[in-house]
Amino acid sequence: MFDATQQPVRRLAVGEFTAMLALLFATIAFSIDAMLPALPAIAAELSPDAVNNAQLVLSSFVLGMGVGTLFVGPISDAIGRKITIAWGFALYVAGSVLAWYGAGLEALLVARFLQGLGASSPRVAGMALVRDLYAGREMARIMSFVMMVFMVIPALAPLVGQLIIGSFGWRAIFLAYILFAIVSLAWVSLRQAETLAPADRRPMTRANLWSGLVEVLSSAEVRVYILAMSLGFGQMFALLSSIQPIFDTTYGFAASFPLWFAGIAAVSALSSYINSRFVMRVGMRRLATIAYGGSAVLSLFALALIGSGLVSGMASFAVFYIWATSVFFIAGLTFGNLNALAMQKLGHIAGMATSVITAISTVAAAFIAGPVGLAYNGTAIPAIIGAVVCSALCFWLMHRSEKRF
Repeated sequence: MFDATQQPVRRLAVGEFTAMLALLFATIAFSIDAMLPALPAIAAELSPDAVNNAQLVLSSFVLGMGVGTLFVGPISDAIGRKITIAWGFALYVAGSVLAWYGAGLEALLVARFLQGLGASSPRVAGMALVRDLYAGREMARIMSFVMMVFMVIPALAPLVGQLIIGSFGWRAIFLAYILFAIVSLAWVSLRQAETLAPADRRPMTRANLWSGLVEVLSSAEVRVYILAMSLGFGQMFALLSSIQPIFDTTYGFAASFPLWFAGIAAVSALSSYINSRFVMRVGMRRLATIAYGGSAVLSLFALALIGSGLVSGMASFAVFYIWATSVFFIAGLTFGNLNALAMQKLGHIAGMATSVITAISTVAAAFIAGPVGLAYNGTAIPAIIGAVVCSALCFWLMHRSEKRF
């Protein structure tokens, strides 16, 4: 790690570095999960004739994030990680202000898209920052700890969102987003040194962008991991889009939803700890393969029980809750490993590689999650079917990759 004069500078301690990165990544989780308790109020105020459309405030954020990631990596390769993160948070705050004043659902969706564009910066530049310092299984281990801390945010975000909404109305949640951005940016600005030396920066020329894009996508191995991440993110975002109405309308737990969701997040955080303990011995690819195989089996089991009507009432809710927890649990065993696998040979273009990989997987996930969320029919069946298909395809891809790469 070097400063502007090419002199080596002190690294942050691993504990602080992990916590800081987790906070940067948590911008995404907080931006999505804190909105969940607001969906009924948004639907009632802005879309009373089509309440399912309120879920689009989640999909529009994810879509904006996916589009933004395509540009953030090359920008960070050209000007550095810290300044890119700063500009991203500025855009995120601008989107939050517009959302606060948005008069209709369309205006809110535009503001959320802008927020997503801004949130892509701490996500992508943060990932490139990790790759500047770590690689391979060591990077996967760091990312496991980041994900473990990161999962605390989903546990708390709906509770925080519900408290804010109950006290000040649903629009006040955007003020919380602004405060979150200020705290995150202050930590990075004051404590983290720039990790990309000036000599290693790549100007944003058409030739550099094209050569980087070709290098990333010319690898069959990287393409497999991108597709697996797309499907994995897709099933998780699809569940997120539907989870509030499932708790509310399907099972009647609207008031206690934040507490139930906190339980899901708390259990899911254990998966990142498990991954950090086993990834060095078992390997990234093998762990992801096992995780998606287990997810496909559990999803099929949940579909058989709930879809056939063999369980109902609280028994049906128990099956759904265990299944939903497993979907988030799988994230801790897969996303960090898949990112590290995809980035393993691309450290020299970490920003560009992160952008391409994250942009494709996120936009693809948004296109998977949107239709599944809108297909909500008063049951959890559409979300479970989505997970069956996505998990089975992920398992097939990862199983094949074990033999090919």
